[in-house]
Amino acid sequence: MNPDPKIDRLRDLRQQAQLGGGQDRIDAQRRRGKLTARERIQLLMDPGSFRELDMFVTHRSTGFGLEDKKYLSDSVITGWGAIDGRLVYVFSQDFTVVGGSLGEVHSEKICKVMDLAMKNGAPIVGLNDSGGARIQEGVVSLGAYADIFLRNTLSSGVIPQISAIMGPCAGGAVYSPAITDFVVMVEESSHMFITGPDVIKAVTREEVSFEELGGAKAHNAISGVAHFAAQDEEDCMNILRGLLSYMPQNNMEDPPVVPTTDDPHRTDEKLDSIVPDSPTKPYDMKEIIQSVVDDEGFLEVHEHWAQNIIVGFARLNGRSVGIVAQQPAVLAGVLDINASNKAARFVRFCDCFNIPIITFVDVPGFLPGVSQEHGGIIRQGAKLLYAYCEATVPKITIITRKAYGGAYVVMSSKHIRGDISYAWPSAEIAVMGSDGAVNIIFRKEIAAAEDPEAERARLGEEYRAQVAHPYIAASRGYVDDIIEPRDTRPRLIEALETLQNKRDRNPPKKHGNIPL
Repeated sequence: MNPDPKIDRLRDLRQQAQLGGGQDRIDAQRRRGKLTARERIQLLMDPGSFRELDMFVTHRSTGFGLEDKKYLSDSVITGWGAIDGRLVYVFSQDFTVVGGSLGEVHSEKICKVMDLAMKNGAPIVGLNDSGGARIQEGVVSLGAYADIFLRNTLSSGVIPQISAIMGPCAGGAVYSPAITDFVVMVEESSHMFITGPDVIKAVTREEVSFEELGGAKAHNAISGVAHFAAQDEEDCMNILRGLLSYMPQNNMEDPPVVPTTDDPHRTDEKLDSIVPDSPTKPYDMKEIIQSVVDDEGFLEVHEHWAQNIIVGFARLNGRSVGIVAQQPAVLAGVLDINASNKAARFVRFCDCFNIPIITFVDVPGFLPGVSQEHGGIIRQGAKLLYAYCEATVPKITIITRKAYGGAYVVMSSKHIRGDISYAWPSAEIAVMGSDGAVNIIFRKEIAAAEDPEAERARLGEEYRAQVAHPYIAASRGYVDDIIEPRDTRPRLIEALETLQNKRDRNPPKKHGNIPL
């Protein structure tokens, strides 16, 4: 049978589209250690599940050297597929075509899959690798960016949105990822910045490299713009897949339940002695988290930024939970500007997508200092307070050691609609630590003593014995139970089961006015 020439033409065009900007540019992309746009999608999606949209679309001729060039698919690959069998929409910018620059058609393709994701209640993943706005299209390319920004905003809190930065992302292009829920950057090959090193040098005379200004390490550890740093592109795709596994498809669904062989009644005697006797001695809160959750599995978010607080995803008896916890091993777990921002954003994400929040508390208070006050610690700390107050998902709190002052209230206390609050016997719930309290309450007695230091120590011990324990709070009902640390996992799982049909709501309103 002779082949149908129409089918031959279709196959030829598909093959042409697969080449993007041509074999030479594909080879150049690979020499930089980067995959092509389609290869990235194939690595991300379940094998054979991806279905491409708009393969035969080309840019609209605008002159300036582009009038005689037609690239099938333009400079972005779009479509849908499956990750772990669940529907996910995706776009992947193709740097081999006009540097992955964004023009009118490029934007229209992205907007189409964003609209489909919203209509069908499925997550969207953006694989960003673009030189920015297509200069040849002028203001049209700027408007094209705005069309995407609007959809990012309207989709926020409705479907999960995740951005992977696989190459350059500069100027206006950075705002779309910044609106999405999570940003993953690839070390050494991805960069994000509003203005590049050359512009900065011309305006401020500061000299900085691309990597120092906007690399993965800078945005993961310094700015907090990125949530994850991937070692390479394969690691990036694994992070994306793992992240989505904790999330529901949309805000009307619950997260998937993943079967586990980890016994829900399992206890851990190690927890009984993990908190040091000295209230100033550090310990690693991550050991507690990993001991309690299923199979020690914890996907930490913002691991390298504001490390005095820990946030991330885990499972308890197969159910997704969000974890928020102080880290006593870093700045004693104090709340500062960055920690407040980090935790508030994470709490709000969990609340958007019906993910219960588990809070481990060991907080000495808010960080004092002129720089913190002038930097707006009042406003920034209020974000975390607002986020916890606003959240209607199940909220369970475990106070392991310190819970001092306003920070006690902020960290998902019963007073701000925390559902269940547990304390370990080592918990200290008070207005402030014993040293500070004694210096205020017994200032005159200490000054008049023959040995002020000895008197301060004696009064401190007396104060700790009378106040720095969880039983006063428990007698008031501010703590629901004081539990043995070894029993934390089964008690959390039991509490989650009782809260799985929780119904709570906020007063009818357009939206609140969080202190941004």
